[in-house]
Amino acid sequence: MTQAPRSGSGRSNPRSGGGAGSSRSFGKGSKPATGRTGGPKSSGGAGAPKQGGFKSGAPKSGGFKGSAPREGGFKPGGPRTGAPKGKGGGERAFRNERFGKNLGPVTKRTHTRRPGKPVISEHHDPEGIRLQKVMASAGVASRRVCEEMITEGRVEVDGEVVTELGVRVDPKTVAIHVDGMRLQLDETQKYYVFNKPRGVVSTMEDPEGRPCISDYLKSTNKHERLFHVGRLDTNTEGLLLLTNDGELANRLTHPSYEVPKTYLVQVRGPMAHGIGAQMREGIELEDGFAKVDSFRLVDSTPGHILVEVVLHSGRNRIVRRMFDAVGHPVERLVRTQMGPIRLNDQRQGSIRVLGRHEVGHLMAVVGL
Repeated sequence: MTQAPRSGSGRSNPRSGGGAGSSRSFGKGSKPATGRTGGPKSSGGAGAPKQGGFKSGAPKSGGFKGSAPREGGFKPGGPRTGAPKGKGGGERAFRNERFGKNLGPVTKRTHTRRPGKPVISEHHDPEGIRLQKVMASAGVASRRVCEEMITEGRVEVDGEVVTELGVRVDPKTVAIHVDGMRLQLDETQKYYVFNKPRGVVSTMEDPEGRPCISDYLKSTNKHERLFHVGRLDTNTEGLLLLTNDGELANRLTHPSYEVPKTYLVQVRGPMAHGIGAQMREGIELEDGFAKVDSFRLVDSTPGHILVEVVLHSGRNRIVRRMFDAVGHPVERLVRTQMGPIRLNDQRQGSIRVLGRHEVGHLMAVVGL
């Protein structure tokens, strides 16, 4: 395997906060590291993923060996994530989560008001439901553990830390956070991750009869009136969020929240010195200035380069246009992560349910 050049590639550049879940190549037969819920013991909650190399030997005409994805497509492996305990040293929230991945603690907390001593919250509703029962119904933990979380000061109701067990709330009118994660109390709201294959149009219906997102929905999902968060062009593969939560979708796509997105980019090589630094500093495009948050050379074979980039811009075809501008047109493009949500080993063309823990992290990113 050809050693990737160091100069100008940005290989030593540290990942940004929205780094990819994987650094593996598009090579056929490579086995990704899967994101397990019982990760390393470090408090950061995420370990460094193993580096995957390309197969040695001359690549096929069209790119890397196995550049045409198999059934299941590219399988990026996410870093292993920890299962941290709560702030008070007790059991973590969503320990028995059925779906999704454990993403560790929320690092971006909202402003809270902490009472000096246990008092009945101003949000107490005598006709409401006990707070610990609402939490247990939302899948946080057993009612007993939820009571411990409240007394440990890990629960907020509308931005106020509540430590009194007698508080009752109306789940339809309040926002409840546990360890900084918003609880989704509306069972009618749905959240999914779609691993979009190449050639699929990012619409629910296409008048030209091309393959679209609705073709991959199960019959049980077709009545949910889902819409996609952002879009990927027809030739771009990878992560696409689907939901019927309009407020979350609007925030995820709004430029002011700067939600990072991670891509694996296959281009022809070799790559000239200084390209990585140039893309981090910024490039002038026809619709304005653009730059990446992170640029990292993943691997290379004779004539081909695999790069990971992170950026928060949502402009149309921004990744392809930036690589065109530096003289390296994209051969293959896969989005592997959006905010805290990763594809990991999800099969291409499949749709999976986001776990409550993942939804909580996604909401935290945009201040919900």
